Amino acid sequence: MASTVLAVTALEDVTADWVITMLNEREVPVARVDPADIGPGLAFGARIGAGAPAWAGRLVTGSREVELGEVAAVYYRRPTPYTARFEHLPAQQRDFAAAEARHGLGGILNHLQGAIYVNHPGAVTAADFKPAQLQTAAQLGLTVPPTLVTNDIEQARRFAVGHGPVIYKTFRGLPRDEDGHTGAIWAQRVAPDTFDDTLAVTAHLFQAEIPKTGDVRVTVVGRRVFAQQIAAPDAALDWRRGDWDQLLHAPIAVPALIEAALHSYLSAFGLVFGCFDFALTGDGREAGDWVFVECNPNGQWGWLPDAGDIATAFADILSTSTEGGAR
Repeated sequence: MASTVLAVTALEDVTADWVITMLNEREVPVARVDPADIGPGLAFGARIGAGAPAWAGRLVTGSREVELGEVAAVYYRRPTPYTARFEHLPAQQRDFAAAEARHGLGGILNHLQGAIYVNHPGAVTAADFKPAQLQTAAQLGLTVPPTLVTNDIEQARRFAVGHGPVIYKTFRGLPRDEDGHTGAIWAQRVAPDTFDDTLAVTAHLFQAEIPKTGDVRVTVVGRRVFAQQIAAPDAALDWRRGDWDQLLHAPIAVPALIEAALHSYLSAFGLVFGCFDFALTGDGREAGDWVFVECNPNGQWGWLPDAGDIATAFADILSTSTEGGAR
C-alpha cells in the first residue's frame, strides 16, 4: 500500500516547510527531494519491463531512501532548475546534462503510477502562460482587462490611445544575471509616446488599467477557498514591489459565481491548487466587482495571515491519499 508523500522542492522554501511540517505532525511519511541534487547527493534507479508495467525503483538522498512504488502523493513545489546543477560546465555540456536529467529523472518523477500530484508539473507548465490564463478566465465568465499581446509598435500605440491609461506587464520574471542575482519588472503605467522600435524585439503584454479599489489574493486548495484583500501603505499600482511585511490584509468573502469559476478554472488546467489575483472595482460583494488579473499555479502563500489554514488544506489532500493507498 502506497503511503509516502514525496515533496519535490528546493532545500530552502518557506512555503514547502509549512506543508512538510504539517505532514510530520500527522506522522505521514514524507521525503523531501530536490531533483537538481542529481549526482552524489541524489542517486536513483528505475525499472520497467515485461510483467512490471509501472516504474519501480528507489531514490536515495543523503538522508532518505524512497521506494517509487510507495509514493502515494507528490507535492511539487518549485524545485531547483536542473541547469543550476550543471552551470559550472561549458554551455553545450550544461544544456545536454540538464536536458538528460530533466527528461530522465524528471520523466520518472512526473509519471509515478497512481500518485496524486499537487500540482502536476505538466499542468503547472500549461497553466503558466498568461495568454492561456486570460482566455480561460474569459471563457468561464470572469471579467478580464482589455489586453493586447504584441511586438508591433503601431498596434501598441493604437491600443494605448484607445484604452489609456495602460500598463505593461512581463510574462515571466527576470532570469538570473551573471552573478546569480534575480530581479523583477513590476507592472507599470506606460505612455504611447515612449514606444520605439525596440518594442519589435520581443513580445509585450499591455492592459487597460483597471480603476481598482483594492487587490485580492485568492488561494484555492482542492475545494477550499482562502481570500485576503491586500493593500500597500503607499497605494502602489503593483503591491508586490514594496515591503511585504508592511502590507495590510483583511479576509474577504468570495462571491459564489467567482468561486464556482475558480474551481472550473483549476479543473480546466488539471490543477488542484492555484493562487489567483484579482483587482476590485467596488466593495467586492458583487461578482461584477472582481476583475481577473492572473493565476499562479505554483504560487507563494506562506506569507499570508491564513497560511496555517492553507497548509492544513494541503496536508488534508496529501495525507488522505496515503490512507487508502494511491488512487
